[in-house]
Amino acid sequence: MRNKIIFTLSILGVLAGLVAAFLFGMERKATPPVFQPIGNPYASAIYANGIVESLQGSGEAINVFPEVSGPVRQVMVSEGQQVAAGTVLLRVDDSVQRPIAEQLRLQSEAALELLKELKAQPRKETLAIARSQVDQAESSLAQDRDQYTKRRATYELNPKSISRDVVDTARDAVTQAESALSVARRQYELTEAGAWSYDIHNQEKQYQALKQAYASADALLQKYSVKAQVAGVVLTLNAAAGSYVSPQGAYDSYTAAFDPLVVMGTPQAYLAVRCYVDEILIPKLPSASHIVAQMSIEGTETKIPLEFVRVQPFVSPKIELSNQRQERVDLRVLPVLFRFEKKDAPVYPGQLVDVFIGQK
Repeated sequence: MRNKIIFTLSILGVLAGLVAAFLFGMERKATPPVFQPIGNPYASAIYANGIVESLQGSGEAINVFPEVSGPVRQVMVSEGQQVAAGTVLLRVDDSVQRPIAEQLRLQSEAALELLKELKAQPRKETLAIARSQVDQAESSLAQDRDQYTKRRATYELNPKSISRDVVDTARDAVTQAESALSVARRQYELTEAGAWSYDIHNQEKQYQALKQAYASADALLQKYSVKAQVAGVVLTLNAAAGSYVSPQGAYDSYTAAFDPLVVMGTPQAYLAVRCYVDEILIPKLPSASHIVAQMSIEGTETKIPLEFVRVQPFVSPKIELSNQRQERVDLRVLPVLFRFEKKDAPVYPGQLVDVFIGQK
């Protein structure tokens, strides 16, 4: 019985070995690649990493920061939207600044009205009152003179008929009436002359000061509406309605850093490719008039010819692609910019591409 079991197991082992040998001996076809590997299109070329960005005369993107702090009240645009220069992108809460500007506006208008009042003097009604006061003083003087003349004549005819004190009192009344008439006439002249030039100049300065204060407050109020300074495309919105922003930007809860409130690019009929040439390859870079280049989009077979734009003549650490402020290896690169017509190419700013730089 024991021999039968051993014999059976031996046969099964032989059969298993034959099956395994057959299976492992079968020829398997290799899986075809998802896309063709990147190839050098030129006989001799420089390879460089590149990043797609909006085509700018200078700089990389248009970073919009608010000049004031506060919660975002309303977002007026959406990502990918084309906007004209002066378009309001979003509004920051201005509930404090708006009443301040309105208060200064009313104060400046009040100062202007007072200045107009000073320049419009004398008011005809006020001048008429001063004229009437002069006439009244003249009438009082004439009456007092008549009284004094009569009493003096009576005293001269018969000193016993009237006392000397009555005559002196009548003479003093004339003197007082003359003084009152002089004051009334001077008051009339002062009223007729209008406001003093110094008062007008002082009021003009106060009006100008309040006007400038209002202009400053109103200019600050306009800063609460964040506007696009140039025409372009909204690439990124880093703030939502209700979030707090400051001149440092908007806080990113994922990176724990402050980002621009809005990142904009130029209209995307053309896009730029900023490629980074390793410093050891810089001597092999062709002259500007002989540069040709081709871009390959990673993960696809798409290849796009590039048009040379300029060289940014400054060799810097290669942190643009990795976004690392500190690197263990200080690899330094020279930025070279190309452009291409976007058309319907599936390319977006921020996308990494492979660039081959050749020579005509």
